Amino acid sequence: MVIFNEKEKLTPTIVELKNQNKTIGFIPTMGALHEGHMSLVRASKLQNDYTIVSVFVNPTQFNNADDLAKYPRTEEKDIEILTKNGCDFVYMPTVQDLYEENEVAKQYDFGTIDKVMEGASRPGHFDGVATIVAKLFRAVIPTNAYFGEKDFQQIRIIQEMVKQENLDVNIIPMPIFRAETGLALSSRNARLNNQQVNEAPFIYKILTDAVNLKNEGKNIDEVKKYVDDSFNNSPFKLEYFEITDEKTLLPINSFSNTENSRGFIVAYAGDVRLIDNIQF
Repeated sequence: MVIFNEKEKLTPTIVELKNQNKTIGFIPTMGALHEGHMSLVRASKLQNDYTIVSVFVNPTQFNNADDLAKYPRTEEKDIEILTKNGCDFVYMPTVQDLYEENEVAKQYDFGTIDKVMEGASRPGHFDGVATIVAKLFRAVIPTNAYFGEKDFQQIRIIQEMVKQENLDVNIIPMPIFRAETGLALSSRNARLNNQQVNEAPFIYKILTDAVNLKNEGKNIDEVKKYVDDSFNNSPFKLEYFEITDEKTLLPINSFSNTENSRGFIVAYAGDVRLIDNIQF
């Protein structure tokens, strides 16, 4: 496995491989890697000649400087797990390698999809995400880029950014990687205590219950009431549960209003914010 810290050394290597008609699979990450990330690496290795993972904690997507400072950085462990899983290249840039001095995130017009749910409470967050992913795509020049559906709203943002920037890359959403208990894998899970780890599968259970209620003919208001009532009698604090159109991410008031709907949930286990979603 080859580690790059500078795009001036990485990009020519990728160009040479693409000139040989090799395909490049890419997984952008902020590190603290786990089996969810490795499921993307394994998919990329099956579908491409070479696989590259970036590890970069992007400052422009953080609204809070303390959150940026506290974000886990485990580079040695990340290198170890990537080597074990057969990754070909790792790109671990500095901030200076990707951003000019005092550079801020590019402002995009994403319509409604960055105004709701995660975007509602974090203004500018998705501009930061789109800015860094565009920079990474230009450095890595991937054929295919893989993203887990746990961050479904982020995938929709990146799909729109690729259109606006006219970038030649296939965005490949991948199913949420879950523990056997159903808990969606996340770097944040490391902050859960033992009791919370045992209780957290409740979130996915409620999502699957909600889908079952829809299949039994319950309407959206009845499904949302069930979720609210369930969390009122749980150790978790529900921040939001929304059922939206998968394309616009706008809430729907009837399952018949869209061909593809998805339920999004955010809940707190103590001070750990957990997110999940499910297709209806």
